[in-house]
Amino acid sequence: MAFATLILAAGAGTRMKSNVPKVAHPLLGKALIRWVIDTVHEAECDTVITVVGHGREQLGFLVDDTISVVQEEQCGTGHAVMMARSHLETLKGTTTLLILCGDTPLFTAHTLKCLVATHEVKGADASVLTFIPRDPTGYGRIVRNAEGGIERIVEQKDASEEERAITEVNSGVYCFQLGALLASLDALSTNNAQGEYYLTDTLEQIRTMGGKVQTCLCADANETLGINDRTQLATATALAQQRINKAHMLAGVTMLDPTSVWIGPDVVIESDVEILPLTMLSGETVVGSGSVIGPNTRITDSKIGSLCVVEESILDNVVLENRVTVGPRAYLRPGTVMRNDSRAGTHVEIKKSDIGVGSKVPHLSYIGDAVLGSEVNVGAGTITCNYDGSAKNKTIIGDRSFIGSDTMFVAPVQVGSDVVTGAGSVITRDVPNDALAVERTEQRIVENWVSRNKKD
Repeated sequence: MAFATLILAAGAGTRMKSNVPKVAHPLLGKALIRWVIDTVHEAECDTVITVVGHGREQLGFLVDDTISVVQEEQCGTGHAVMMARSHLETLKGTTTLLILCGDTPLFTAHTLKCLVATHEVKGADASVLTFIPRDPTGYGRIVRNAEGGIERIVEQKDASEEERAITEVNSGVYCFQLGALLASLDALSTNNAQGEYYLTDTLEQIRTMGGKVQTCLCADANETLGINDRTQLATATALAQQRINKAHMLAGVTMLDPTSVWIGPDVVIESDVEILPLTMLSGETVVGSGSVIGPNTRITDSKIGSLCVVEESILDNVVLENRVTVGPRAYLRPGTVMRNDSRAGTHVEIKKSDIGVGSKVPHLSYIGDAVLGSEVNVGAGTITCNYDGSAKNKTIIGDRSFIGSDTMFVAPVQVGSDVVTGAGSVITRDVPNDALAVERTEQRIVENWVSRNKKD
């Protein structure tokens, strides 16, 4: 089943009240347009063409795996297809074109494949995916002839009272026999209430030319939801949340309260994981079997191993191996790797560091640009002073070292294995293996100082 896809994503999206293009707005951490592109890729589409316009300079990285076409002036959906005509005419070996909008993120690959298959099996020149909403206001109505076939689609602003009473509406998703679509484009006009070129008018043109036009009813109307404002974005988010969480729970993931868990569409969670309330997982995150995540935790683009515990913490682009404990209230920044059985405790921040097997940073510390060997114990208040004002420098601490509370390592510095540092020390020079490093001034006591300086 070979087919190409044209995604219409040039609109201004003024109802979003935003400087960000509508299709770039995130839904569960992923831009609307990426939901659509990834879904058509999943449906095994051969070629994807994206029509961009408003705010296109902000869309480049989001559509860089598609052929990008610019619609400088937005003159309707039909006009958008015209802008892509030169690319459509060069498609080789493809006779079927799927068209959908970049602001409809909830369509499944299964629905799109079914539409394409039905279109091809029935030998149609044009197929329209329709649905029956609770309220048809704002949607183009499906007008049928006496035999029940589709006659035309009438937009809300052009519909009569009788036509507005029709409950079956257009989803904005179409399948075309490519030659029939290209032949119908020349007949489009702007003779309508919007003064635009309607893609829907091609259906009547194809039927007039003797082509076969048919409809395919979408089984789940929720898939058709388009995003025009932020209330609809919230509605789509809730629907996606329900769909994703249900799939994970059926696959063996426990959620105490699935309504308070938000999981991105690309997140992978193995069985026997427990996700506690107020947890957000997004991006290319993977969570291994037996781990407990949350509550009140946000993890982005991270790999979590098996039997880990992450509580009340933020993790961004980090790797936890197995049996790692994080939190509560820890912040692990990009480039952090925590090896098997290691721990980052309360109010700990770690950035671009490798924490060795069995090593512990239990509380109130900052570790940046560091490498810790195995079985290192870091006392409270420890800081790696990694920034000298112009460059980041590395701290290396060897296996089994015991770092006293409130130790500061002025990088670059290297500490050997089996080293002990005295509490409150500032370590500025390398320390050899099996040594004690202490840096303190002599304690001075001035007796009766308080009473002598007490004000009357």
